[in-house]
Amino acid sequence: MSATNLSVAKTLRELGHPMIRKLTGESGFTLLEGMFAAIVLAVGLLAVAGMQGISLGRNVDASEMSRVTNLAADMVERIQFSRRNATAYNNVDTLNATTQPPTTQPMARGDYTQWQALLNTSALTGVQGRVTVTATGPTNPSLNQSLVTVRINWTGSVKGEASVRRNKTVALTTIIAPE
Repeated sequence: MSATNLSVAKTLRELGHPMIRKLTGESGFTLLEGMFAAIVLAVGLLAVAGMQGISLGRNVDASEMSRVTNLAADMVERIQFSRRNATAYNNVDTLNATTQPPTTQPMARGDYTQWQALLNTSALTGVQGRVTVTATGPTNPSLNQSLVTVRINWTGSVKGEASVRRNKTVALTTIIAPE
């Protein structure tokens, strides 16, 4: 550059011309700051996407658990209704037809058949319902109380990177006494 050009540039700089002004005290983002912000945003979005998959899997688990709990409570209510014959429900197993109550107990036999149908149409994989009834309570004087346990086993799926099958169990236990 020649001396005249330098003096013109110096004069323009002193006058504060926008084309010549020194860039001091800049405002705004640098490229590096923008890249860091994009990385933080990407990590946050990936975390949200991962949480979505986990919440969907837990929702499926909760749905299965609600269904099974309702099915177990249904059988407890059936036994409660027929509490004088609670022992007729002992050792019921929905996967073993020889465990259904005898024909002399038509109420218990009907409850077994209906409960088995409900379990089979519940859309649960490998579902099995079992009932145990044992005498409990004081024996002198006898109160004829029965400890009833309704247990449902099924194979549930756990969603994740790979779908995993797990055996799950729900057991409801109550004491039933005749009136």
